[in-house]
Amino acid sequence: MSTHTTQKESMTLQYIAALGVGLLFAIGLGVSGMTQPAKVIGFLDFFGGSWDPALAFVMGGGVLVYTIGYRLTVRRNTPVFAKKFQLPTRRDIDKRLVIGGLLFGAGWGLGGYCPGPALTSIASVSTDVFVFVTSMLSGMLLFSTVDKMLANKTSQGTVNKDKKDKKEKATSMSTATTNA
Repeated sequence: MSTHTTQKESMTLQYIAALGVGLLFAIGLGVSGMTQPAKVIGFLDFFGGSWDPALAFVMGGGVLVYTIGYRLTVRRNTPVFAKKFQLPTRRDIDKRLVIGGLLFGAGWGLGGYCPGPALTSIASVSTDVFVFVTSMLSGMLLFSTVDKMLANKTSQGTVNKDKKDKKEKATSMSTATTNA
């Protein structure tokens, strides 16, 4: 991003780039057949006699393009449309990641849709797709709401515990002073 680019121009360029990449992704999903649940289910059917390796080639293509693109991108001092890179810093595998991965995999395997292809499949105007996407969005909203409630409850519990600890410390100091 040049020093002459304003914040608004930078955001506009980011949105245009996201639109272009999103369209490329959607076209790729359509061309490869990955918007069809039968393709995904066929890939996951290792032992049923009708295994379809197409998804492996799509994923392999994605990994190859990402690997090359990532290596070229991180050589730059700054990103093209932003002030700094936003790269992940966490590398640990925690309980939340494992449970989320299992739930995601169960939904993917049972429904045959991954979120991207499901959104792309809306263009098919299929009732199944609308039900899946509506359910997926409802589940995301439910999770977000419950997660915020639990985070607030946890932070309030921490604040209350801190207040209780301070009160107990003050009481014990006062008792120690009285006894001295």
